[in-house]
Amino acid sequence: MKSIRIAVDAMGGDHGPAPIVKGAVEAVRRFGHQVILVGDPAILEKELATAQGKDLPIRIVASDSVVEMHESPAQACRQKPKSSIMIAAKLVADKEADAVVSAGNSGATMAAALWHLKRLPGVSRPAIMTFMPTLKGFCILGDAGANVDCKPKHLLQFAIMGSQLMKAVFGNPNPKVGIVSIGEEETKGNELTLAASELLKKHVPNFVGNVEGRDIPKGMADVVVCDGFVGNVILKFGEGLASALVGLIKEGVMGRPLAMLGGFLMRGALRNVKKRTDYAEYGGAPLVGVNGVCIICHGKSNSRAIYNAVRVAGEFVEKDANRLIQEELGRHPIDSPSSSAAAHVQLTV
Repeated sequence: MKSIRIAVDAMGGDHGPAPIVKGAVEAVRRFGHQVILVGDPAILEKELATAQGKDLPIRIVASDSVVEMHESPAQACRQKPKSSIMIAAKLVADKEADAVVSAGNSGATMAAALWHLKRLPGVSRPAIMTFMPTLKGFCILGDAGANVDCKPKHLLQFAIMGSQLMKAVFGNPNPKVGIVSIGEEETKGNELTLAASELLKKHVPNFVGNVEGRDIPKGMADVVVCDGFVGNVILKFGEGLASALVGLIKEGVMGRPLAMLGGFLMRGALRNVKKRTDYAEYGGAPLVGVNGVCIICHGKSNSRAIYNAVRVAGEFVEKDANRLIQEELGRHPIDSPSSSAAAHVQLTV
């Protein structure tokens, strides 16, 4: 099989290039992918030597700038066409890479993907599909922030795309799909969720209906859909809650000998819980619906997160996820966006 080529925005992220390069090196050693590091060559050469990756199939492509976290994504992408994320996305568009990974400005990553990769045919709105830990493993939540205002047809497409990911990439042949709402009864919800539910009933065989926020971590559904505003709130609340629980446990144990002994005896189980709730184990969230593989990582990503993001990107390419998504969407056609609408999203994402 041809080696998978992954472009990595090595200048994005809160902690600089060091953990990004280290994670990329570890992934290349483990999975055999080719990696293209995009950024400042002088800095990346030094980090590559530190990570002992000089002998690996890793090359460096120069960029002249970085889209900072505080910058307006669309404006920065227009003004910085040779920034690390813009060049990384263009490598995929030019068929020099098979996927792009970035821990930089997430809005800029979406803008760059839309700018260079465009949408998959038939896709109205690309969506960020994030992984949420559950008692049954994990579920896919989408949209997690790409589209704060949605129409019912958009939620239908999110459901179809999420289902195909579960089938093609993660081997779940019959993923259950739910829609986030304020009650399990069919009559509960706002105009968007009520109308979207009717569409999902018609087009999604394993639609289980409304899913309340408390039911997401129980694993009631394998794919959970909502607009990007709600999805991002759920995602950030989950991250904050996991961090707070770890802090509360430490606070409750420290200074109490019996509690410390119990914590020592339970250290294996606690490590497993921490691992299952650690965003780094999931790598990043795919931007699904663009004509290429794009993985958006947390700004605070460490080397483990980048390692897993490269792994996930490789799995998406290997399983040909985009082709399967496009084929399934073709069975449930909805109105495609006009060229002017597409341009509007590119400028305001």
